[in-house]
Formats: sequence, C-alpha cells, structure tokens
Amino acid sequence: MNNDNIDVLIVDDQMGVRRLLFEALADEGYIVKMAGGGLEALKILSGTQPSLVLLDMKMPGMNGIETLQEIRRLYGQLPVVMMTAYGDMEIIDQTKSLGVKDYLSKPFDLEEVRVLVRAILAESRNTGNFKPVSASTL
Repeated sequence: MNNDNIDVLIVDDQMGVRRLLFEALADEGYIVKMAGGGLEALKILSGTQPSLVLLDMKMPGMNGIETLQEIRRLYGQLPVVMMTAYGDMEIIDQTKSLGVKDYLSKPFDLEEVRVLVRAILAESRNTGNFKPVSASTL
C-alpha cells in the first residue's frame, strides 16, 4: 500500500512522544504533522484534514476529551486513536461514546503503532467512514 499523501496528525504535549511517533510514521511514508496540544491541533485541522489523528488523553489546557469533542463537532467521524498512560475505564468509556477507533497505551511498541495505523486507514478507505461535516451544517 502506498502511504504517500496520507496525512496523520500527532497530538501530544510531550515532544519526545511526538518525535518518536513522527519518525516511526514518516518512515512508513506518511505525511506527519504534530501539535503540542488541543488548541494547536484544532488550528492545524482548520487548514488540513488528515486521514487519522493520534490524540493524547492527558494534556494541559485543552485535554484529549475536550479536543475530541471539538473534532467530532467540527469534522464528524475523522478517525481518532487515543493515547494514554492511564487505564481509567470511565474516561475510556467516555471516549468510546465519542467514536474513538482504538487506544494506544504508553509506553507503546512502535510496531504495534504501525500495525494499528495501517489497519485503521485501510478500514477508513474501505468503508468511506471519514465524512467531514460541512460548514453549512454548523
């Protein structure tokens, strides 16, 4: 599968995590964008629509759930994978109700990340699941 022209947005407040994921996904041929928080992610999303967002759950300022709620409001079913170092089932249940595709537990195995990203992108292509909300419906 050719990964050229497939954008992935990584949202995490830890630069080390962003760089690690950037390198792993860029090596796979993805176009990778990075944001250090929810507000920065929403700004990036206003100018481009990636095929997938990897979103950290615990961030200062706008946390992952607040960011996810805004993504859903503005961009419909854009595929999102939540990343967390915490196994809080209540928060996981809340994000499931917001249509999260899957979860990555930190620290994560980079091969697991690559496999998950490939699977979600293949599913999105096959089902046509990503349908952004038009501005006229807001």
